[in-house]
Amino acid sequence: MIPQNLNDIQAALLAGTTTMTAIVEAYLTEIEKTRAYNAYIEVFTEELREAAKQLDHKIQNQPDDLAPLFGAVVSIKDNFCYKDHLVTSGSKILADFKSPFSATVVKRLLAADALIIGRTNCDELSMGSTCETSYYGPTKNAIDPERIPGGSSGGAAVSVALNTCLIAIGSDTGGSIRQPAAFNGVVGYKPTYGAIPRWGLVAYSSSLDTIGFIAKGVEDISAALAVVSGPDDYDSTALPDPLPQTLSSGSPETKPKLAFSASLLKNENLDANIKAATQTYLARLEQAGFSVEAIDFEYEDYFIPTYYILATAEASSNLSRFDGIRYGHRTEKPVTDYRDLIKLSRTEGFGKEVKKRIMLGTYVLSESAYDAYFKQAQQVRTLIKEEVDGVLQKYDYLLMPTSTTLPWKLGAIKDPIQVYLSDLCTILANLCGHPAVSIPVYTKADDFPLGIQLIAHSNQDFNLLNFASQLVEQQL
Repeated sequence: MIPQNLNDIQAALLAGTTTMTAIVEAYLTEIEKTRAYNAYIEVFTEELREAAKQLDHKIQNQPDDLAPLFGAVVSIKDNFCYKDHLVTSGSKILADFKSPFSATVVKRLLAADALIIGRTNCDELSMGSTCETSYYGPTKNAIDPERIPGGSSGGAAVSVALNTCLIAIGSDTGGSIRQPAAFNGVVGYKPTYGAIPRWGLVAYSSSLDTIGFIAKGVEDISAALAVVSGPDDYDSTALPDPLPQTLSSGSPETKPKLAFSASLLKNENLDANIKAATQTYLARLEQAGFSVEAIDFEYEDYFIPTYYILATAEASSNLSRFDGIRYGHRTEKPVTDYRDLIKLSRTEGFGKEVKKRIMLGTYVLSESAYDAYFKQAQQVRTLIKEEVDGVLQKYDYLLMPTSTTLPWKLGAIKDPIQVYLSDLCTILANLCGHPAVSIPVYTKADDFPLGIQLIAHSNQDFNLLNFASQLVEQQL
């Protein structure tokens, strides 16, 4: 039996009641049992076993040299560069790409004595909310394998929920960590923009992309954040100073003030089960003595269009590098010139959803549409951020459901607009750059745990995680 949190794993390793080799073998056994869920694209079996042996030797002979994450087995989403390993971002366009370097977050995890178990499945190039667009086929929900796991970090969430690793690294552009975490009954965290360096992450939308974690316990995420966050010479968007580690123990003397969006609970796109469960949870918080006040967002109707205009525009720019010449899939069909080579390579290498977003992004950046779409979306983003910042000046945390809907059956929704609308609750934190965490709560909706999301002001990540941990411990 594998201990369920890092503190217990480390205590057992130091006490000699288990070994890293035994823990690794237990995780590998679980992976074999759950292959049908398609959570992993690749498992690093032999190198993981060798790393476990080396860590066991270090525990026995050099315990004073152990780093903070010893004992943590981590899965990485298939869009993180890991030296001498394949990274494909779930796409045929990168199917044979082996990275010559490791992402900053990967290097920091390894330096902290964490072990990496394998690459998890994801929506192609992180574009999707269902983990169905991957070149390697869809991942299945850990609670109900007939349903979607959420996306794009669906494989990451399922890898944690199925007990095949302790922590998963994912990327979150518009909710890609928090939504699948909610759908699989685990914790998903997106940091303040720039808190975790993005160097070595395959880019989707550079002003929205963040690196975060999925785990069963909030404390494990806090431990990982303390290791991987901080400045990075390779990432100009990384924050220049480390996050303030103001994490405190115990309950605060004064309970934080919470706000929730009353207009969101009236939104026609919010599932009735989610609405009822959220209202029940809000009432439970009030009974526990928290101040919970309703607010309305003036610009709520603009969240989705603003996000998708900006995200697709940046994707169009970022993905131009995949041309079959510099790197990426290259067509084997006969071509007459380099234009044909690029067109055929990209046509063969990209899937339908990616092509759709590239075309939309290219259009909104075109001369005829730039002012009407991209420029206005940037202006509206500023208004949205100013509104949310104003709320977080008055309240400690903003609370809302993580998703507008429960996970649907695989292949059940064909209308992309319906899928896009399911991101309504999560995209806000990305547009504003604020930290957010999704926790599973004990109010259930249609036999699925309800994912409740908390958003804090920028740089308040450790306070946010501390508060989320208290809510989980109190079973609220």
